[in-house]
Amino acid sequence: MTGLTRWDPFKEMRDLQNRLSSMFGNSPLQSGDGNKEETMTVAEWSPLVDISEDDKEYSIRAELPGVKKEEVKITVENGVLSISGERKYEKEEKNRKFHRIERAYGNFVRSFSIPDDADPSKVSAEFKDGVLNVHLAKDEKARPKAIEVKVA
Repeated sequence: MTGLTRWDPFKEMRDLQNRLSSMFGNSPLQSGDGNKEETMTVAEWSPLVDISEDDKEYSIRAELPGVKKEEVKITVENGVLSISGERKYEKEEKNRKFHRIERAYGNFVRSFSIPDDADPSKVSAEFKDGVLNVHLAKDEKARPKAIEVKVA
């Protein structure tokens, strides 16, 4: 005697989504309790940034919640400024059952091309309240200067 198999019309779509997720480097997470199944894809973590400029410098503000200052590294090499680091997973507590973990953890790298009018030797940074501020000074030669023209 053969058992009945319940047909799930969305199974093929979930399988396709899992294959596409793994192809793009995302890891599909599945958790279930019998008949109910929840599928969620967790992307690699990458901090969000705001980039702005004024007449003296370029400024990069990166959100790094849960990251310690010692775990962040800023490098300038071959015209590229890179911010890298790691947000470590919090210790698992014994006798604690997690129902959902959505925050991403792990290594991250953000890289930005340095504009031609910036001076890569003049980079400074400060870290406060989970926000990293990187300042990239503009080159003195590249700044426009007003020249007064005298009329005779």
